[in-house]
Amino acid sequence: MSAASAFAAVDLGATSGRVMIGRVHDDRVELEPVSRFPNGPVEREDGLHWDFGALFENVVEGLAEAVRREPGIRSIGIDSWAVDYGLLRDGELVAEPFHYRDARTGRGVDEVHEIVPFEQLYRRNGLQFLPFNTLYQYRIDGHLAQADAALLIPDLIAFLLTGRQVAERTNASTTGLLDVHTSEWDLELAERLGIPVGVLPELVDPGTVIGTLRPELARRVGAELPVVAVGSHDTASAVVAAPLSSPHSAYISCGTWGLVGLELAEPVVTDAARAANFTNELGVDGRIRFLHNVTGLWLLSETVRAWEAEDGAPIDLPSLLSQAADADGETPLFDANDPSLSAPGDMPARITALLGPAAPTSRPAFARNIVESIAAAFADAVRTASALSGREIDSIHLVGGGSLNRLLCQATADRTGLPVLAGPVEATALGNVLIQARAAQDPQASLEQLRDIVAASQSPLRYDPR
Repeated sequence: MSAASAFAAVDLGATSGRVMIGRVHDDRVELEPVSRFPNGPVEREDGLHWDFGALFENVVEGLAEAVRREPGIRSIGIDSWAVDYGLLRDGELVAEPFHYRDARTGRGVDEVHEIVPFEQLYRRNGLQFLPFNTLYQYRIDGHLAQADAALLIPDLIAFLLTGRQVAERTNASTTGLLDVHTSEWDLELAERLGIPVGVLPELVDPGTVIGTLRPELARRVGAELPVVAVGSHDTASAVVAAPLSSPHSAYISCGTWGLVGLELAEPVVTDAARAANFTNELGVDGRIRFLHNVTGLWLLSETVRAWEAEDGAPIDLPSLLSQAADADGETPLFDANDPSLSAPGDMPARITALLGPAAPTSRPAFARNIVESIAAAFADAVRTASALSGREIDSIHLVGGGSLNRLLCQATADRTGLPVLAGPVEATALGNVLIQARAAQDPQASLEQLRDIVAASQSPLRYDPR
């Protein structure tokens, strides 16, 4: 990829979104942040939703600013969190998309498992049990019968930008309706669950040109740009940019969630993998992301949010973490994946309830407790991934926002006994950009070659176990 090219990456997380310009030249890649905007749940009369109208407007405004700064942008790629969707009828949204933390999904779980027990589901879709997986949401969505298409969030944005309805495979694999062996829609499963197969759109692979900006949006953005499918599940894009140093490297993509796992050639759908709640999601180029979801920095951000509300003033997180690193005494642990911690609300009180009398009283010690508990959950997932896959692990690449948390990186190294290589921070946006660059410049480039570009562009920070 010797010719200089620029690409726009729309990278949407569960707490914030961003638009970035990625420039690829001489086998190096660099990012320029263009816009960053908040994202999160909004309470409506019928439950938690996404403020999707505001989200889409922020995306369009960010793309316009990207083109203003870099008129030579060649394409747009979109990635986001998984499982959530919008329902369309005649090209219009039937309802505002629900947020995956809404409590409605519990009934869907019971109804789905009554029809198809989880053991059977796992053999078909390879997915760990998460109560918000898309098929559970579809099962109890009263608007589904009115819809003629169901699009996951990146595909929904791509449709609004281009007018074409598709489902990119890496994100489609998180719905529970993709056959883990064929990577095609499991239409028989959908029919058994009462999900109309007509709402499932055409599947496309990363690198596919979805379409070109609608004329009215091209005028707003300032260019007639193509929208290219990337690894539209943000973890799929993050793993593209994880500069795995060997086939024996594990990865942790850490932000709101911590996705801990290995890149494999074939799925692992054994009873042991199901019992350990490991998932087999599709990555770019048909790779399998064999991983476990661990509650990540959500625990810390929700705790800080509660303290800020109590104080009526912002908290300096770097200072808090620095004090946490110096906190003395034993660090009691809690289960970072405890279901009581999944909803928004008073996180300090819920963590205190789990710890009981052992709960720290000072905020730095409490923050240390959270970080060490997340690291302990990471370590457990790494060991389990190794045992289930039969692959010995020699290092961990920790990418995403969590790679800036030095306390978390060191605690993960200490608790796994393995070196942790931290960075890049913006792995998701980098993976997004590199798939666009490959589609435009070198379609035959391998994932390993793309990772070489990342490694040449950014050096990770190494944490050795103490």
